[in-house]
Amino acid sequence: MRHMRPLIALSLAGLMTLSACGEDVAAKDDSAAGSSAAGGSNNSAPAKDGGSITVRGCTPQNPLIPSNTNETCGGNVLDAVTARLIHYNPDTAKPEMDIAQSIETKDNQNFTVKIKPGYKFSDGTKVKAQNFVAGWNWAAYGPNAQQSGYFFEPIEGYADEQCGDEACKTKPKVKTMSGLKVVDDHTFTIKTTEKVSNLKVRLGYTAFAPLPDAFLKDPTNKKWEKMPIGAGPYKVTDNTATAITVAKNENYAGAYQGHVDKVTFKIYNDASPAYNDTVANNLDINDLVPTDQLTNDQWKSDLSGRWAIRQSGINQTLTYSGKDKQLASNKDLVKALGMDIDRETITKQIFAGSRTPADSWVSPVVDGYKKDQCGQMCKYDKDKAVELYKKSGGYKGTLTIAVNGDGDHKAWSQAICNGWKNDLGLKCQLKVTPDFKTLRDMITKRQLQGFFRTGWQMDYPSIENFLTPMYATGASSNDNDYSNKAFDAKLADAAAATNTGEANKLYQEAEKMLVEDPPNIPLWTTSTPFAWSNKVANVKLTPFGTIDFQSVSVK
Repeated sequence: MRHMRPLIALSLAGLMTLSACGEDVAAKDDSAAGSSAAGGSNNSAPAKDGGSITVRGCTPQNPLIPSNTNETCGGNVLDAVTARLIHYNPDTAKPEMDIAQSIETKDNQNFTVKIKPGYKFSDGTKVKAQNFVAGWNWAAYGPNAQQSGYFFEPIEGYADEQCGDEACKTKPKVKTMSGLKVVDDHTFTIKTTEKVSNLKVRLGYTAFAPLPDAFLKDPTNKKWEKMPIGAGPYKVTDNTATAITVAKNENYAGAYQGHVDKVTFKIYNDASPAYNDTVANNLDINDLVPTDQLTNDQWKSDLSGRWAIRQSGINQTLTYSGKDKQLASNKDLVKALGMDIDRETITKQIFAGSRTPADSWVSPVVDGYKKDQCGQMCKYDKDKAVELYKKSGGYKGTLTIAVNGDGDHKAWSQAICNGWKNDLGLKCQLKVTPDFKTLRDMITKRQLQGFFRTGWQMDYPSIENFLTPMYATGASSNDNDYSNKAFDAKLADAAAATNTGEANKLYQEAEKMLVEDPPNIPLWTTSTPFAWSNKVANVKLTPFGTIDFQSVSVK
């Protein structure tokens, strides 16, 4: 029988008072996922066009350039502003043709892409094949240092676009990838270095958005960082420290037009004010309910008829710093700490069941998920954890967990710290940064020791997306420089598979390797509670946990 550890040192009520704001995640098949619960019928009404709404926003870490935004704060804005070859269905996450008219291949290595005529950017210029080819080449070019540049790695010639050293003193051999060719204004070809079984699915990710001529002519112009030009249903009209506003793109030619004329992302540094504004009908859509309001379903009472829960392709993890030699070199220590986390109690008492204990590194909503891949490390067992912790030699000094202060992360991270203190006898304390951007900057610059909170919102609906971007050697979202050659080789085998079933099996084999050499500690997967004001109708989240701006309307 599993031992249930109480949340020692602070009562649950005490833990709740530590709460602040956000399931902030980096970036990121949910065919069965939907709202697992709904708060009333007020969310459904005949859609009408017009009006403006406000939604909860947060401060983007990076400039609003499609290939440089790999976290949700900026990604939510770019989702409204950009159009890509592929669009993910907001109900099922199924890939659908958007700018692409067709993407054909006979061998999963040579692809011919035809784009629909008539698409325009928000500045009125036409979307042509060259905007994809030149845009992707720019994004992949090493000296441009794009956070999501690695997404282009499968394309032939990518390696030749990379710097010869970390400081890029040795410039790349070329500025264009040999695997990209423009055939005509509406056709281009892609050749990959190896076979890629899920390339079509990937092409709906933000990094693959076309870049307009104006950007390509002057990419160093700082205005693009705040005022991007995209081919999506909305365009950025204002961008300040407190709000980012988008309005309908009058040149939009796609099939995913929204009903509302204007959306303002109000930037909050704390979850409580955003929640209070939602309750008071001063914030129209809020995708973050503070954990203290989840307790005893208080939020459902406060927001009667104005709430729902959506199962989402999001997971949360604790990642150890690659600079912390005690953790990076001691697998048993990491396993013992993972085994000494009472996920069941935390998800029930702190998150009121809106989180599900993780048993894998992959979200259950995607094609390829396999149950219990994490094994014993994800199952709370105090006695075994103590035994393995002693065997590992323990942790010398004070172990820190870094979380962002504008995120709703203090309660659960304090609970984990308290458990480690009481079960294992180690010293543990939280390191709280002012906001999400500060935490991500410290992670990117490798300035942290101990653990830091990480999360992943799927970029596209595939098991591969929960493995390659974070754990492949050198991947841009590999926050602790994890490297496992056998794991990398298995990823390569999976990418070369001839069909999805074969690929998924190989990806599952790769994931299983992480049990013996864990890159982090899986915590839980997310069902996202969200709420709205009495001003709006037809509010829903996508399987990515993002607001579906195509559906929402003003009453």
